[in-house]
Amino acid sequence: MAATSMPPARQVWGTQQRIRTDLSATLFLSSPHEYDGGELVLEDVVGHQGIKLPAGDLVLYPSTSVHRVEPVTRGVRVAAFFWVQSMVREDTKRSILFDIDTAMRQLGDENPEHKALLRLSGAYFNLLRLWSDT
Repeated sequence: MAATSMPPARQVWGTQQRIRTDLSATLFLSSPHEYDGGELVLEDVVGHQGIKLPAGDLVLYPSTSVHRVEPVTRGVRVAAFFWVQSMVREDTKRSILFDIDTAMRQLGDENPEHKALLRLSGAYFNLLRLWSDT
């Protein structure tokens, strides 16, 4: 995935407004036991990941991700999908923020009083302000 790749813009239904499709979301509306197959498969740096979540659960992923849905072999799979425009335009910058946030959460779980958490939090929010379109 190139740092300069940008998802296309989509027109907001009923308006002339267009938004970037930075993130994709799939909301599972059928329970997994209601159908066989139908996994959402995401392909990324760690390989293929099959996702089949309970009804009401949602998965959010970069729109630049290669993805597909496996054929349904029994029952009916009902899902909704939509796109989200992020405050941070570039996928690589969103990925950096995600990694920092993940590391901060892990550090906070292991040692909630760690002094580095405050500095990391400040750096995270400074980057967010610096990189944000809004």
